[in-house]
Amino acid sequence: MRMTPYALFGNVLAPEPLGRAAVVVEGGRILEIVRSPHLADLPRERREVPCLICPGFIDLQVNGAFGVEAGPDLEALAKLARELPKTGTTSFLPTAISWPTERYDSFLEVLKDASRLPGANILGAHIEGPFLSPARKGAHESAHLRPVNLGFTRRLADSGMVRVMTLAPELQGAKEAIRLLTEGGTVASAGHTDASYEETLRAIDAGLSMGTHLYNAMSPFTHRSPGAVGALLADDRVRAGIIADGVHVHEGALRLAHRQKGPEGLALVTDAMEAAGMPPGEYKLSGRKTRLEGGEARLPDGTLAGSALTMDRAVSNAVDLLGISIRDAVRMATQTPAEILGIHGKGRIVAGADADLVLLVPSGAVYETIVGGETVYAVSREEDRLPGSPRGSNRE
Repeated sequence: MRMTPYALFGNVLAPEPLGRAAVVVEGGRILEIVRSPHLADLPRERREVPCLICPGFIDLQVNGAFGVEAGPDLEALAKLARELPKTGTTSFLPTAISWPTERYDSFLEVLKDASRLPGANILGAHIEGPFLSPARKGAHESAHLRPVNLGFTRRLADSGMVRVMTLAPELQGAKEAIRLLTEGGTVASAGHTDASYEETLRAIDAGLSMGTHLYNAMSPFTHRSPGAVGALLADDRVRAGIIADGVHVHEGALRLAHRQKGPEGLALVTDAMEAAGMPPGEYKLSGRKTRLEGGEARLPDGTLAGSALTMDRAVSNAVDLLGISIRDAVRMATQTPAEILGIHGKGRIVAGADADLVLLVPSGAVYETIVGGETVYAVSREEDRLPGSPRGSNRE
């Protein structure tokens, strides 16, 4: 870890716009923010960047990417941590879908070692299943779905490694499971659910605070039966993740969700599987064959099987599809997911926060990604210059 202070200065989104400012980093954390900086106010090591300086992106749902799956495989998790910074992601939750129950124990054991890997921070696990509705199972295997088991739920919550668990709140015992999860500091999220509007509200009363990939694999909104979608949209106590890839959610539905929840209540997630960041071809989701074609990952029967989305693309899509500012799109990828997890040291550029940053060029592409104050990804430089910057302007 670099202990000598240094500064980056340029246009800062914290995610609120700070204008021209310097972010001073020391010991892996943000030491201070200097507005309208003068060189005399900054450390000797400093760099001006003609980029947006943003908090690093936080992805709450990563089944895999770059040709590997999230699972009890330390090498695969190491590759995810190494490669995801290319997409601006500085923290993520490796996501386990419905598996045989013994596989979860192996996964959580491996995660203890993986949390110390270099690259993007592994914040813990997202367990998506196995307490899901057979009617809304999506790409989950029916054979791996289970009734709610409170002993297993308590074991997950007590592990200290599970940050989010997705379950169907209409299942018998689900409300008790939600209470166990929330008491243990785990976010209970509704997903792959056929719950009614009323059942979803009762789950929110019990402590459910998130919806997993809003609209997808959940009972839809209709005017006489608002379903899980209606409850998640209408209740301000709950936030939701959403897959802004132009495939999983229609642009109109995306706009409706944003209008109702706002950037404070809607988090961009990828739900990425191993095809993300890869060319078209054959891939797997928890052992099931999928095909990536035209940007869509599907099982042989046509069922969507996660996505090939990356967080940088999700932010750009949010700007384009919603017609919103880059500020709001960045908030949905940073502060909002951090708030869902109850993490105060990430998702914002403020004094005392972790120095997890992403530098975005005007097109929205990732130029550089910094985790804990250290650059973990950067596009190749010519004479140590950023594209479009005057010669010699980077360093003083």
